Amino acid sequence: MKSSVGRLVSILYRKNQVYLNGVLKPLNITAAEVPVLIHLFGRDGISQEELSSFLVIDKAATARVVQSLLDKGFLRKEKDPNDRRSNQVFLTEQAIEQRATIFAHLRQWTDFLTAGIDEASVQTMFAVLEAMADKVDGTDFREWGQKG
Repeated sequence: MKSSVGRLVSILYRKNQVYLNGVLKPLNITAAEVPVLIHLFGRDGISQEELSSFLVIDKAATARVVQSLLDKGFLRKEKDPNDRRSNQVFLTEQAIEQRATIFAHLRQWTDFLTAGIDEASVQTMFAVLEAMADKVDGTDFREWGQKG
């Protein structure tokens, strides 16, 4: 099954995790924490529920990552003044100081993957990946197991 999209995406994902864990180790950040930080760089102060929804991960996984980043001093949490049952998550100065470094490592990974590939092919690849992501974004795959 050499031409399986899932297999190829899985390989790239796993290697990306290994790369990020290695280059971000000196910052005390893991690959699992990067998506949370990146999203908060653009939308600081959102709820944990919004984070879960955007990152398409369950609330328990979000809570674990948020707690890890709290323990490391990268985040702070406050009760939502409009809904005391909800927590808002904010970046600390420590996290903000690492923003450029995190993005530089992400750019380095993309540059590594696309080196030697012509620009038109790179743009096509991004367009195809975006189309695939958009396609799965609106699909509830739990229903697929019930089709018969």
